Amino acid sequence: MSAFTAKIKHEFLEMLPPTIFFFVVLHVVALIRALMIRGSGISLPTTASVALAALILGKAVLLANMLPFINRFPERPLIWNAAWKTVIYTVIAGFIHYLERLYDYWKEAPNIAAANHQLFTEMSWPRFWAIQILLLVLILNYCVFAELARIIGRERMKAIFLGPIPPDIAARLAR
Repeated sequence: MSAFTAKIKHEFLEMLPPTIFFFVVLHVVALIRALMIRGSGISLPTTASVALAALILGKAVLLANMLPFINRFPERPLIWNAAWKTVIYTVIAGFIHYLERLYDYWKEAPNIAAANHQLFTEMSWPRFWAIQILLLVLILNYCVFAELARIIGRERMKAIFLGPIPPDIAARLAR
C-alpha cells in the first residue's frame, strides 16, 4: 500500500466516528425540528442534506483536531479538554447551522446580502437557539467520550462498551 493510500485510509478512519455520530445526532435534531415546526409549511432537511452536514462536521472535527491548540489542557482533568473542544465544535456546528438556514433563504433572494437580511428578520431565533442548545449537549457527550477514548485507548473503550470486557476491568466491576 502506498503512503498516499495509507494516509487516505487513516484520514477516513479518523473521520468515520465523528461523521457517524453527527449523522445520528443531526437526524435527531431534524426530527425535533420537524416536531417543533409541524404544520408551519417550512421545509425540512432530507437525509441527503443531513448526511452532507454530517460529512462536513466530521471533516471539521478532523481539521479542528489538527489545530495546535485543540488539546490545550493536557495536564488538567479530562473535563477541561472536553469543555474546550465542545466550545470549538459547537461554534463550528452553529456556523454550519446558520449557513444551512442562509442557503434556504438564498434560494429565493436576489443575492446573499438580501438573503442574510431576510434570514435575520424572519428567522425564529428561539427555535434556532433551542437547536443550538441541543447540539451543545450532544456535542459535549461526543467530546467526553472522545476524551475518554483518547486517554484509555480506542480498543479498550470499544471492548468496555461492546465486549468482551478486559479481565482487569471485569475484576474491578466484580468487587
